Amino acid sequence: MAKEVFDRGLSIRKKVLGAEFVEASFKSADEFNMPMQELVTEYCWGAVWGREELSHKTRSMLNIAMLATLNRPHELKMHIRGALRNGVTKAEIREVLLQVAIYAGVPAGVDAFRIAREAIEAHEAA
Repeated sequence: MAKEVFDRGLSIRKKVLGAEFVEASFKSADEFNMPMQELVTEYCWGAVWGREELSHKTRSMLNIAMLATLNRPHELKMHIRGALRNGVTKAEIREVLLQVAIYAGVPAGVDAFRIAREAIEAHEAA
C-alpha cells in the first residue's frame, strides 16, 4: 500500500464522511475486513477522490446517482450525508435523484428519495 496515497485518502475520507464515522469503521474492523477498509481508503478516497480534475462536490453528486442506480441504500445514505458536508444542497440532491428516476427507473428514484430524506434528516439533527 502506498502510504502517501493512503494518507491522502484517509484525510479526504474523514473530511467527507466525518472523522468519527471513519474512525469507527477502522475501530470495528477485524482481521477479516480490515483489508477492505485499507483498500477503500487508498484506492477510492486516495487514488480517485484525491484527483483534482473534479471537485469533491461533483464526485459526491456522481456517487449519489450511481449508488441510487445500483440500489445500495447503506452506501447511498452515507454518501448523501457526505455530499451535504461537501456543500451539495438539498435542491441539488433532489435534482440528481430526479435524473436517476428518469434514467435508472422510477422505483430506483422512489427508493433513493426515501433514503435521501432519512439521511438529510439525520444530518440536520446532528
